[in-house]
Amino acid sequence: MSARIPAPRKRARFVARLMLPVWLVLGAGTAAAQGIAPATGGLFDAAPQEEPAAPEVVPPDGPAASVEEALSPEVTEGEAGSEETEETGAEEVGADAPAPDLTPVTAYRRADSSLPGTGPLSAVLAESGVNWESWERTAARSEAISERGQGSDFALQRLREELVVWRDRFQQARDANGGRIGTVEAQLTALGPAPESGNEDEDIAARRAALSEKLMRLRAPVRLADEAYAHADGLIREIDRLIRERRGRALGDRGPSPLNPGLWPGALIVMYERVEALGTELWAGWLSPSRRAGLGAVLAEVLLLGLLGGLLMRAGLWARRLRRRILEADRRGARALGFAVSLGQVALPFGGLVLIARALDLAGLTGPRAGPLLMVLPLAGVAVLLARWMAGQFFGPEAAQPIAGIAVARQVRARRQVMWLGWAIALAQVSQALISTAAAPEGAQAVLSFPLLLFVAVPLFLLGQTLAGVARDTAATTAAPSALVETTRRDTTGFRQGLLSVLGKVAMAVAVVAPVLSILGYAALSDAILVPAIQTIMLIGVLVLLQRLVFDVWTVATGSEDLARDALVPVLIGLFLILAALPVGALIWGARPEDLAEVWTRFREGYSFGETRLQPTDLMWLMVVFVTGYALTRLIQRALRSVVLPRTKLDIGGQNAVAVGFGYVGITAAAILAITTAGLDLSNLAIVAGALSVGIGFGLQNIVSNFVAGIILLIERPIGEGDWIEVGGQSGYVRDISVRSTRIETFDKTDVIVPNADLVSNQVTNWTRGNSVGRVIVPVGVAHGSDLVKVQRIMQEVADLHPLVLANPEAAVLFRGFGPSSLNFEIRAFLRDINFIIAVQSEMNHEIARRFAEEGIKIPFPQQDLWLRNPETLRAARSDGEDPDAQG
Repeated sequence: MSARIPAPRKRARFVARLMLPVWLVLGAGTAAAQGIAPATGGLFDAAPQEEPAAPEVVPPDGPAASVEEALSPEVTEGEAGSEETEETGAEEVGADAPAPDLTPVTAYRRADSSLPGTGPLSAVLAESGVNWESWERTAARSEAISERGQGSDFALQRLREELVVWRDRFQQARDANGGRIGTVEAQLTALGPAPESGNEDEDIAARRAALSEKLMRLRAPVRLADEAYAHADGLIREIDRLIRERRGRALGDRGPSPLNPGLWPGALIVMYERVEALGTELWAGWLSPSRRAGLGAVLAEVLLLGLLGGLLMRAGLWARRLRRRILEADRRGARALGFAVSLGQVALPFGGLVLIARALDLAGLTGPRAGPLLMVLPLAGVAVLLARWMAGQFFGPEAAQPIAGIAVARQVRARRQVMWLGWAIALAQVSQALISTAAAPEGAQAVLSFPLLLFVAVPLFLLGQTLAGVARDTAATTAAPSALVETTRRDTTGFRQGLLSVLGKVAMAVAVVAPVLSILGYAALSDAILVPAIQTIMLIGVLVLLQRLVFDVWTVATGSEDLARDALVPVLIGLFLILAALPVGALIWGARPEDLAEVWTRFREGYSFGETRLQPTDLMWLMVVFVTGYALTRLIQRALRSVVLPRTKLDIGGQNAVAVGFGYVGITAAAILAITTAGLDLSNLAIVAGALSVGIGFGLQNIVSNFVAGIILLIERPIGEGDWIEVGGQSGYVRDISVRSTRIETFDKTDVIVPNADLVSNQVTNWTRGNSVGRVIVPVGVAHGSDLVKVQRIMQEVADLHPLVLANPEAAVLFRGFGPSSLNFEIRAFLRDINFIIAVQSEMNHEIARRFAEEGIKIPFPQQDLWLRNPETLRAARSDGEDPDAQG
């Protein structure tokens, strides 16, 4: 039996196994880095091309060569001067001057300016806030920059913001003259098209021509705004493409390798200089008389902020203890309240860090190097606080939201690794802020950043390894002898554990790929993979916690955890949270806010279907109108069924037919009204209707036939709800007649769904059509030799005395014939309600049996005589003592 290995020795062996591959990579990388030099190209760069020719000199009145020049004060003043001279130049044009070129400024100048929307196009666009000449200058500058690809990212961003403003103005100008255009179109529609024969009244023709010209003038600004909108939108896309290309090239740029030993001395010197400069700055500030004097003036405020900061830091522990007590109480809503209290574990210490940083700032611990450290201190503290909070929510024996199916040892290990990851991120943030306090060579920056990268990647790899092994814990816990327990655990935990395993494997891959890319010199690409991966894991954790919070709140609202588990509302809220997190995930992985705004702009513009454009507002109105119409239809249907129709002379089937028919008409009208309100042209659905007719001809024949049969059933009403029918060997009550099928409830309380076409084309027996009167037949047999008159009298009395038997027509007792062992009689009577036929037959049989017993009338039953051919053999065997069964 082997001796137990102490825990310190286990940790030493684990560290040795962990550092072995690291030293191998460092050693191999050092040897390989001797020949690695920064490449001139990038990972995502295209093939080298010839040097372009020198750009032509831009004339003074042409577009600026760069955005910096375009945004200069001289250009701005020139634009203002041109706008001021616009009106004076127009006044100097005399009557004898040559006709100017047709531009938006001069188009339709002779039109009556008193009518809105019929003046010059520039004036019409000016009503919507559009200065056409200013827009042309802006567009020219943007085109020049896009062609040359020059300008800084800041300048391109400024120009893009200006283009977005212009695009929004053009979007508003696209709706100019909308009311007038609709009125003129209605007037032209009222006049109708010109006759093909040409025979038309001159006044009508002149009126049509005048309206057509007016419509053309009204539509001109709209079309011009459409063209300008497309122009501005295209320029914005070009700038976005240029920015994306630059970012892609920056990610693919290859720099020096951190494993190059030639760069290590310079990196050590840079780090030493940063630490020495920070110490010198702090010591000089402490020895400065002016700072000491200033500290004395704000000493009370500094002490107060420090004291409050310390109390808030301590309050995080108090929030943790309070949450633990709430969870131990296990009362209604304890988990939701515990989650709300647990937020104080992050918010309160973060506020304390902010106050402490402010106190240090007031104390004079600021400068070129200490200032950035003070600014990054709260952010680094947030990384530690979030890691501790999420570890406490998911892992460990005191987890507020434990994940089922994970072994306790694995949870403790994952908790420790998450907290290590938080401290590693905080240290990396502080160290990076210290390194960035002054310019450093690129090689030194790469060497100093690589250990920080490893310090973050190692706990991420270990955490991914821990999560990837969750599936083994799940397999061990689900191997229970009870099949029911096994199925339940698989349904509740299997999917989540699979996601955790996949997430762990992805984390392991990222933790390996990021250092390798940094070794190869792609430091920017390495940071663009590692940091967003960690942030994405945190985002997923926050989403899971929010979804559990929604479930806990819904449990409190419904008062039952089972009802909350089967409810749809928490699922919909969870789906909304996932959709809301998609933009956050896009920002994490490098998307700009402008990219998200552009996506929203595309969505707001809507989608085109032929000549019809459907916008989100149109969809909203379509849904509002349809839902309102549908709700009103159902409300009126309920009023018809419960208040109006029961007071009429219609039977139940007729009432149902009226209510269902009103529902069909109301829903159809609501759909048509919603489509019309959304601005959809129903004439454009002709192609869809043709394709639908072809589909009906091939594959939807049964559905259409059942639909038509359902309408026939509602109009003719051969059957109705509550009728007792027999069809296809099934007998029962009609419970519901829908568009496609009819539901029949049998006497066994089972539902039979019958297509409506079968009820129309096949034979159907309706026992209660029109009324509930029906005939019952009760057969009875008596022994041969019985008094037939007495039998008939007794049966007649039994039939006449039953309360459900009608007196008119009178019940009849018939002697049906002679049977092999009985004389056969029948009672034939009409009942008030045929639905009780089975009960009536049973009651009559009981009464007949009682009366026959009193009168001595026998009810025969089949009798058979057994004849033996050789009885003497049986007698001989019995006399000899032999067992007859033993023979043969």
